[in-house]
Amino acid sequence: MARGFVLLLRRPRLFVLGALPALITSLLFLALFVVLVINLTDLAEWATPFAADWDTIWRNLIRGAVAVGVLAGTVLVMVVSFTTITLALGAPIYDKITELVEEELGNAPAESDESFWSSLGRSIRQSLVIIIASLLVTILVFFIGLVPLAGQVIGPVLAALLGGWLLGIELVAGAFDRRRLITIKERRRWMGTRRLRVLGFTVPTYLLLAIPFVAVVVFPAAAAGGTILARELLGVPEAPEGVRGAPENPRIPPPPAPPQGA
Repeated sequence: MARGFVLLLRRPRLFVLGALPALITSLLFLALFVVLVINLTDLAEWATPFAADWDTIWRNLIRGAVAVGVLAGTVLVMVVSFTTITLALGAPIYDKITELVEEELGNAPAESDESFWSSLGRSIRQSLVIIIASLLVTILVFFIGLVPLAGQVIGPVLAALLGGWLLGIELVAGAFDRRRLITIKERRRWMGTRRLRVLGFTVPTYLLLAIPFVAVVVFPAAAAGGTILARELLGVPEAPEGVRGAPENPRIPPPPAPPQGA
């Protein structure tokens, strides 16, 4: 993330352009989030009619757990879909950011020969798959949140870990696509070779993107950081200063098989 900020601060105009799609999405999502928070108590009561006659302490515990589960799940869906919508709104800008990072670090891949419409259709399909996965995780977080006390801790933590992983799949996409690694399965396999490294970047990014308007500043650097992370996962070396920008072999060998039982 820090390297992404440094690279983009050298191109302030690109940094500002990268923040605009994030600002538009943030305003929309903030409005939706405020509506949810205002109605959260009523929503928790509606979801737990069976607790109406319970003792006050237990009724409040179960409804508090439901409220936390709904809130954590909603944040997860919003952050993942925020990334998808923002990347779609600012596709040319974020492609330029990816290109900038590749050129700055050297060993940039050759130009892809995939047509625009083919790339767009594939990106939409993959984004829908990730959003659906985030919805399933939200359901899981909701039911974990029903567990009094423990669920109110485990639910948000699980949402951050799984949400960070799904976010990572989105953020590394640009660099992977440029190297003809165009499927979600290929991204997941490479990310699986260094899970802690991936989560060390994506979970803090996930939490920062969950903060309204902080996301506006963070997102351009997150896009640059995702490219840097993808290069690390793929083992792409940084070229010496004098030869940066030279194309590399556009095809990357498959990742090593995970250890038995991993």
